[in-house]
Amino acid sequence: MIGKKVKQWLGIEGVKISVEAPFEIPADGGMVEGVVRLESMHPQVVRGIRLALIERYARGRGKDRLVDEYLLGELIIDEEIAVQPDEPVEMEFALPFAPLHSPIDELERKNLLARPVARLAKWLNKVEASWRIEAEAVVEGTALNPVFRKEVRLK
Repeated sequence: MIGKKVKQWLGIEGVKISVEAPFEIPADGGMVEGVVRLESMHPQVVRGIRLALIERYARGRGKDRLVDEYLLGELIIDEEIAVQPDEPVEMEFALPFAPLHSPIDELERKNLLARPVARLAKWLNKVEASWRIEAEAVVEGTALNPVFRKEVRLK
């Protein structure tokens, strides 16, 4: 059986983090608002929280496939938070972000006549984009910080 100190160091039975935010967020940028929720089975101290909106952009086929991730926005909550057992802590947040657009996306957005050509080019290159909100809590005395990921869609 794993000892209490080892469990704490590994983050087992420690702080759990989750995010409540809308599934659809505005594609033109601005702000994502939501709530961060911290829970724990044992008394813990959270030293800070990092929230980020990340885009995963994939293109190409087979061995020529390229995948990049872009940071669209980040919010650091740099405050000490005491999390007690069976007493969830909720904090509202407003995460500012700015979208990135590839040249083909810009052509699709700005030129109505070029839109079908741009969509065809994206389909031929198997372009796929996905977005997620990622939250990480820095917990005192643990080696592995709890992380939460939530898929979102830009509309």
